Amino acid sequence: MSNMLGRSLTLPCGAVLKNRLFKSAMTEGLATPDGKATDLHAQLYKTWAEGGCGVLVSGNVMVDHRYLERPGNVVIDHNGGEEMLRAWAAAATVDDTHLWMQISHPGRQCTRLVSGKPVSASDVQLKILGNFARPRALGEQEIPEIIQQYARVAKVAQETGFTGVQVHGAHGYLISQFLSPITNRRNDQWGGSLENRARLLLETVRAVRKAVGNDYPVAIKLNSADFQKGGFNLKESQQVVEWLNEEPVDLLEISGGTYEQPRLLNYKGKSKNIEEPLRESTRKREAYFLEYAKAIREVAKMPLAVTGGFRNAEFMSETLESEAVDIIGIARPLCSEPDLPNRLIADNATAAIRYEDNIRLGNGFWGPNSNNSSLKALNAQAGAAWYYRQIIHLAKNEPVNPTLTARQALIDHYRDEFRIGLARRKLMKASQA
Repeated sequence: MSNMLGRSLTLPCGAVLKNRLFKSAMTEGLATPDGKATDLHAQLYKTWAEGGCGVLVSGNVMVDHRYLERPGNVVIDHNGGEEMLRAWAAAATVDDTHLWMQISHPGRQCTRLVSGKPVSASDVQLKILGNFARPRALGEQEIPEIIQQYARVAKVAQETGFTGVQVHGAHGYLISQFLSPITNRRNDQWGGSLENRARLLLETVRAVRKAVGNDYPVAIKLNSADFQKGGFNLKESQQVVEWLNEEPVDLLEISGGTYEQPRLLNYKGKSKNIEEPLRESTRKREAYFLEYAKAIREVAKMPLAVTGGFRNAEFMSETLESEAVDIIGIARPLCSEPDLPNRLIADNATAAIRYEDNIRLGNGFWGPNSNNSSLKALNAQAGAAWYYRQIIHLAKNEPVNPTLTARQALIDHYRDEFRIGLARRKLMKASQA
């Protein structure tokens, strides 16, 4: 069953992945207030590397110290820290494991705790619990500078031992904001037609490739759709992939959603006995971007990965056998079961434990479940916070805590975010004095 999971894959650039399991990016929040990697990154990724994935993709590494996805992001913006980047890379590349740096700019998805003056394609505000300020539309002259920031960070990744990079063009971050007509209302060469909206992504890919050369893996993460009315849709995603076919892209990871429609965070379902034969309802429930990936496979010439919902080993192998995708992306299960890839490949596990089915604020302290949008947003954040706390345990070389409640996870998460955010703000004020 799992022979496909353990099979190697040669990328267009010539790099070889030892198996078909791909740890998709998850934000870590473990950096120093000035954005440097720490020993915690090295320990965390050493644990994951020993767990057996062929590729580990880092969480968001920011290209500009002024704009972060969250406090505790690693930043590469002339702020030093290369020694710890090398230690991180060395720890994560044991046993022929690949470590790819995910390069990102949050655009408007930059919380007030980080900045009250974010930037984006246009001045369309993200309205979630009052956490985000209205962004300023980037000036035309600023956009080429951002493209070069991506290229510069890619070169630093290469020089410090990361074995590849992934340009983040999904989940509502800056490149995704340019792709979407909801957030891109420009009337210059960077807005309007899809060709113009895709210009930032394509120019960034070209600049990154030029910086790292032809034999170094360059991957892209792209939304299959934003899942918002009037947003970036599957047809447009297919067209962007056709344009990416003309670029030297080594892997395309398909995902979907934004902060407003967080498909990866709002995944719901009831637990099933994993020993039972896989029912069609389970197939639909798992890998919830797979149908979109199949549509993109019709046009994509580069290797394809899909992330989101995979839990069952049999279904993973069947998906690879069908050639719908070349690599299976997994993320959250690795926070609670870091050795899952080894066990899946060795046929010592049939599925990941579905902790997410029980991570809900629900009744009691938070009040009854409802369709209230604020409660939904809190539930999504609590689910994410639960996994963030497990990441911290792994980074400290401690056992995970599966009994942690959603409420406690959210409280602990907000406490640490404010602590790190305030320390970062104090440091930035001191540097400007």
